[in-house]
Amino acid sequence: MRILHTSDWHIGRSFHGHATLDALRGVLEAIAVQVRENEVDVVLVAGDVFDSAAPASACYTVLTETLRALSETGARIIVTSGNHDSAARLGFQSALLREGIHIVTDPVSVGTPITIRDEHGPVHFYGIPFLEPALVRHLWPETELRSQHATMQHALGLVRGDLARRGGRSVAIAHCFAAGVEATPGVEREIRQGSLDVVPLSAFEGPDYVALGHIHGRQQLSDRVRYAGAPLHYSFGEADKPRGSWLVELDEVGLAQVTWLDLPIPRPLKTIRASLDELLADERFAEYENAWVCAQYTDATPQLDPMRRLQSRFPFCATVMHTPEGLRGPDGLTYSRRVRAARSDAELVDAFLSHVRDGEGASEREAEVIRDVIDERSLVEATA
Repeated sequence: MRILHTSDWHIGRSFHGHATLDALRGVLEAIAVQVRENEVDVVLVAGDVFDSAAPASACYTVLTETLRALSETGARIIVTSGNHDSAARLGFQSALLREGIHIVTDPVSVGTPITIRDEHGPVHFYGIPFLEPALVRHLWPETELRSQHATMQHALGLVRGDLARRGGRSVAIAHCFAAGVEATPGVEREIRQGSLDVVPLSAFEGPDYVALGHIHGRQQLSDRVRYAGAPLHYSFGEADKPRGSWLVELDEVGLAQVTWLDLPIPRPLKTIRASLDELLADERFAEYENAWVCAQYTDATPQLDPMRRLQSRFPFCATVMHTPEGLRGPDGLTYSRRVRAARSDAELVDAFLSHVRDGEGASEREAEVIRDVIDERSLVEATA
């Protein structure tokens, strides 16, 4: 059986105020072509189909067109809801969809598979919609669910329990933040509190393949646990990350092979940095005139109307940042870059102290106090 793993379409998301619907429509059409060319049997969409809980009508049109195109290839389609979707809006029409398209949004369905057969027998697909602990804990009152870790551990326990009874090959589809991933700053919007929302890799034991969504860059946590990422670039922090899908092949005993399929990039992203005059005139930037551009100008003082002037050369200049050389710290990074690169609350505090102290970050004693305060806050939130 051949399976295409994709996720995080985010239909309706804008890019620095620019609509992405037409670009995304073209990329989703390319996915349908890949499905046909590779004779894919099942397409998995691991959450965040829409970018918001109340998408515009044009977003439904793009989804309908895409599902129709995928269905016409002969493939079966399984879609789960993510944290950006409204499960109710995504799932309300699932009973009306044509045969072969499955929308999984109901937490109660966790542990009940969609079974699809091939020449070797059944393959059980366990869709796990995004599970917000506060909203689903009443469904399983016998289990204490205060974190994503506990909630996903419980959901995957239901999957393993059902699989132990049925036997055979299996695939799980989930939308979560797994331990070991490298998140793209500014893309995954949720603020992580300590490690409460991180799901350990051990939680995914059991299925032959685990198709994850939520992280926008391609990542492989193990041979059988992977993120496909988003089909479009939605942040300049993603510019160097490929766009595509995983082609997963199951043989008679389980996972046989996983291959990456690249998707077209409608418009590349590039961050360029120099003085404003250089950005406007230097030939070394000519190759980026048709790219999405993040322009960082290094003049000592803010310049008049930089966006309008830059867009005269770079029509797709999406954002302008004033980053004078003098504001860089001893590590060579500006304060804003250090904030975006911070991986924890402690690093955020240290970046601020370094900024206001001319490069001097937290002392050893201060760092210890900061860690104690953050740990105490996480403990309070965990027991609230």
